[in-house]
Amino acid sequence: MMTEQRSGAWKLGDPALNPGDEEYFIAARNGSLLVGACRACGELHHYPRCMCPFCWSAEVELKPAAGAGTIYTFSVTRKGPDTPYCIAYVQLDEGPIMMTNIVDTDLDLVRVGQRVRLVCVPTDGDYAIPMFTPAQAE
Repeated sequence: MMTEQRSGAWKLGDPALNPGDEEYFIAARNGSLLVGACRACGELHHYPRCMCPFCWSAEVELKPAAGAGTIYTFSVTRKGPDTPYCIAYVQLDEGPIMMTNIVDTDLDLVRVGQRVRLVCVPTDGDYAIPMFTPAQAE
């Protein structure tokens, strides 16, 4: 039996924004993923925040990511409202690991080490939420 979560199946509300978050979600609305970049230590991080989680510098900026990565680990939830769904940690090609949803695929076929690509799912407001779907075999 195929267990699938389609990105269009949800009604997503706008995220609760912290100061500085708006640029991240506007980029997602435009189909891009941003990561935080520290100008002091050079480390990249996700979720972008106003201070570097590695050196605590406030000298951080947003940089575009390629929107591709590899599933580090995942969990499929099959009980409860709005199920099934897949939560995963995806290691971006740039290095940071982000928690996200895996969508638009048979969830029984999701695997650790699988290549994925960015899908930005629109909210019912002004933004989009970055999620991932398996990359097509090349």
